[in-house]
Amino acid sequence: MSGSGLRLGYNTNGFAHHRLDDALHILAELGYRAVALTPDVHHLPPFETTAAELRSYRQLLERLDLSMVVETGARYVLDARRKHRPNLLEGDAAGRARRLEFLVRCAEFTAELGGSTVSIWSGARPQEISTKDAWNFLVEGVEQLCGRAAPLGVRVAFEPEPGMFVETLEEWEALRGAIDAPNLSLTLDVGHVPCTERITPAEAIRLHAEELLNVHLDDCRGGVHEHLQIGEGELDWGEITRALEGVGFAGIAAFELSRHSHAAPEAAREALLRFSRYFNSSAATI
Repeated sequence: MSGSGLRLGYNTNGFAHHRLDDALHILAELGYRAVALTPDVHHLPPFETTAAELRSYRQLLERLDLSMVVETGARYVLDARRKHRPNLLEGDAAGRARRLEFLVRCAEFTAELGGSTVSIWSGARPQEISTKDAWNFLVEGVEQLCGRAAPLGVRVAFEPEPGMFVETLEEWEALRGAIDAPNLSLTLDVGHVPCTERITPAEAIRLHAEELLNVHLDDCRGGVHEHLQIGEGELDWGEITRALEGVGFAGIAAFELSRHSHAAPEAAREALLRFSRYFNSSAATI
């Protein structure tokens, strides 16, 4: 398939057992045109990766003609015992600062690797934190991140995530309205929509087209938040791709299949094959 529209990518959290350079080569060999890079303990560790290493990866991305976005969903990168903690909602100011430091570092990685988008989420509200305090902490943290990212030429794409403090598109709209930051946009995971919304993924794409910057692709069944391979759930992929094409989406749409890492090359290949079956559209550049 060819065209000037979206660039299809794959998230490196689905290559957890591969060296990063090997994963990039495999994706390029399969025909991908983009990659969603997730800095983690084994891929671009955020506080250990050197400037020389970043330059080397940028050169590799350019050589392989891979566009990129940085994702920040590594599970244990900040705390080996607590998944996705600390986050921006912590009662402990040091914990919030640690998460912000990580997110800023990821924004710096984005710029240094030649990209323009870093994707984030809110995290879950700690039980001891009130909804009001969590909201204030989140607004403050996202505002600070946007302020730090803007001079780098980096846009912040916020993802509503099932089970997290901000999980619905309505809550995203409230957050966007509370923050005066031109570089704040939306990440939409099409597999999340049936879990949290009363509209279809295609309707969500059309409704939020103006702020849609980054897209995640995974299937879903029964409204359960479990990232399934394309075609193994209930999503109408033809409708989704027509919606993306209809709104003129020209960013990165990346498969997010982190639980398929045990068979990463096969999963990435199969996702591409199924994309060709369901997404028979010139909207995608592969």
